[in-house]
Amino acid sequence: MKDDESGNRLGSYLRARRELVSPEQAGLPPGGNRRVPGLRREEVALLAGISPDYYLRLERGRDKNPSAQVLESLARVLRLDDIERTYLLGLAAARPRAPRRKRPEHVPARVHELLAHLQIPAFVEGRAFDVLASNPMAVALSPRLRPGRNRLRDLLLDPEEQAFQQDWTKATADFVAALRTTIGDDTDDPRFVELVGELALSSQRFRTLWARHDVRSLDGGTTTVHHPVVGELRLHRDKLPVDDVILVVYYPDKDSDSDEKLRLLAALSLPDPVGTAPGSPADAPPPKTS
Repeated sequence: MKDDESGNRLGSYLRARRELVSPEQAGLPPGGNRRVPGLRREEVALLAGISPDYYLRLERGRDKNPSAQVLESLARVLRLDDIERTYLLGLAAARPRAPRRKRPEHVPARVHELLAHLQIPAFVEGRAFDVLASNPMAVALSPRLRPGRNRLRDLLLDPEEQAFQQDWTKATADFVAALRTTIGDDTDDPRFVELVGELALSSQRFRTLWARHDVRSLDGGTTTVHHPVVGELRLHRDKLPVDDVILVVYYPDKDSDSDEKLRLLAALSLPDPVGTAPGSPADAPPPKTS
């Protein structure tokens, strides 16, 4: 994380969000000579009913204890939704704390058993979108769902994953916003620091999205992907918390076109029975008898 974010997260968030609100959205005349995108500080202060000097102190980190009433007014002016508003309130409530010792993310044995029995794509991910375990159908759906891969890194940097996503632009925005939400006040977590640092260096798309300070939950939903073998698949996604990790499952509507394609993918991914591969003795005609 950048020093200004970790030391003044409330101010960084306020600044990023006001730059995303146009004067027209706030009910103000656009003006002809605006030097900054979005709203000016004094405009936010005016609309929120606080002094410009006080708002400046909030953005610059000189006052880190705004009242809930002030924060609610700012959330209204900045057009925050419920998740963003909760995030804003959490930033103001955060207090310095001693670094916590992180436990390694662990996939329970029963989840490995469950993965082996599921006939739909399923995998386990950690807080930073690391793939910790997966079943054969998940790997058949995408080889990037093997353990050891990182879903966000692949989404941003792997051309095959980019082609796999029907709406890559939305997917990247959702994932980056979800990562910021997950990080919360764990800005000293080594895994988060490593991932954010790597992506900030290697992906312009990540840098652009990270600077927006979007926050979002990435739970259930429906997505469309382009599989290189069976074509377009429309799949529902559910995320189920298990201890400290998340079980993710993808499944189609029953008897839909995607359901048929997923069954075909399952059949294609089955290993050939021993001795029955094309050209093997089992394919040869039976010997003639005299």
